[in-house]
Amino acid sequence: MTPTPSVTPTMPRMGWFSRAEAWLDERGKGAWIATLILGFVFFWPVGLALLAYMIWSKRMFNSSCRSRAMAHRSSHGFKSSGNTAFDSYKADMLKRLEDEQHAFETFLERLREAKDKSEFDSFMDERAKAAKSDDA
Repeated sequence: MTPTPSVTPTMPRMGWFSRAEAWLDERGKGAWIATLILGFVFFWPVGLALLAYMIWSKRMFNSSCRSRAMAHRSSHGFKSSGNTAFDSYKADMLKRLEDEQHAFETFLERLREAKDKSEFDSFMDERAKAAKSDDA
């Protein structure tokens, strides 16, 4: 009896198409375009099928295939360098920058609201003055 390779529950066995798709996604949109061109050059129905798949799966119109692959790499959004001290520093720095960005966006929102309120108050004052001048 030959032993069968076990598949871990966290990583299901992928078919050749899924592996090829993941490999191309890792390399970005340029790899998809190169594969598409090669498909047309060597056997046009393959190129046509790839074009249809890229349009159907919206790979032609996404900002980047790589960003989708990078999002799945780790919880921090970056690949580990192998140096735990550096990885910790990088995670802390990214967290601090995200917090600063959030604080700045909150500040801009408050600034927009204050500007809108002052413009609305000015409009209401002008409208009240116009109503008083019409009554007089």
